[in-house]
Parts: sequence; C-alpha cells; structure tokens
Amino acid sequence: MTYVIAEPCMDVKDTACVQECPVDCIYEGDRMLYIHPVECIDCGACEPACPVEAIFYADDVPSEWGQFTAINAEYFEPAVTGLGSPGGASSVGVTKVDHPKVSAYEIPDAT
Repeated sequence: MTYVIAEPCMDVKDTACVQECPVDCIYEGDRMLYIHPVECIDCGACEPACPVEAIFYADDVPSEWGQFTAINAEYFEPAVTGLGSPGGASSVGVTKVDHPKVSAYEIPDAT
C-alpha cells in the first residue's frame, strides 16, 4: 500500500508534506501534489504535516475521493507525465502537468 493525496490538496499545494517526506516521493503538478506509489515507504510522516488533511493511507481514502488512489498512481505513467520512477521529486521539480482528471476536475461548491 501507499499514501494518497486527494482533492483537498487541489489548488492549495501546501508543501509541508514534501518537507517531511524522508524519501522525496511527493511530486508537484500544476494543481496538486502526487505521491509516487512505488517510491513511498509507507512511513506516514506526510499525513500529519498536511494542513488541509488531504493525505490518506490508501485503504483509508474517503469514498468520495476514491478515484484519487488511481490518479496518484497513473500520474507517473507514460500517458500522463512519463516520469516513471525517477527516484526523487527534487530531481524533477514542478512538472506543471496534472492527471487529466485533475486538470478537468471542478471542486464541488461547499455552499
């Protein structure tokens, strides 16, 4: 399993989680951050650091954000970014690319 970043990160991208990650597996897209599912060591250091509570253990992602488990994994595939497993986000920098579902995603109005 791995940790997953969900909708609350979208358009916020607070990087406190990045600073806590000991293996540099949190990558920055244009609208949100993504956790690399292979590089993540499941330490959980990122979860309490997130000020918007957007990070969940994969088995604990709320049902309304369930699609973000696949979105985080697919982000690294050839069809999206082609990053594969580069071995650390700091060597990549901000990609300015999001998963197509994130690019098109409209955050539901809370009112």
